[in-house]
Amino acid sequence: MKLKIEINSIRVLQVIRGATLDIAVKARRVGRSTHQVPIEIGSRQGKTLAIRWLLGASRKRTGRNMTFKLSFKLVDVTKGSGDAIRKKKKTHRMAKANKAFAHFH
Repeated sequence: MKLKIEINSIRVLQVIRGATLDIAVKARRVGRSTHQVPIEIGSRQGKTLAIRWLLGASRKRTGRNMTFKLSFKLVDVTKGSGDAIRKKKKTHRMAKANKAFAHFH
């Protein structure tokens, strides 16, 4: 049984945009303590992280080949689930929780 996968490049870019970050946390050492400081990141770095998360999640998935695994992960992102979306939400929660340390940036 052969499955035909139709690739729509515009749709793939929209999916990647859905998993893209706009804020991240970075460890800053102030005095003797280390704080997670929220910082805004550029769109290029956010897209790089989103692609890296998608590829990493695809590699962990069991399956026949990378094409199928990546396509299933892209479908997961369009549904609003999956590892990439979970990491994005976790990062946003961490940035929101550490908003008090934003002045260290």
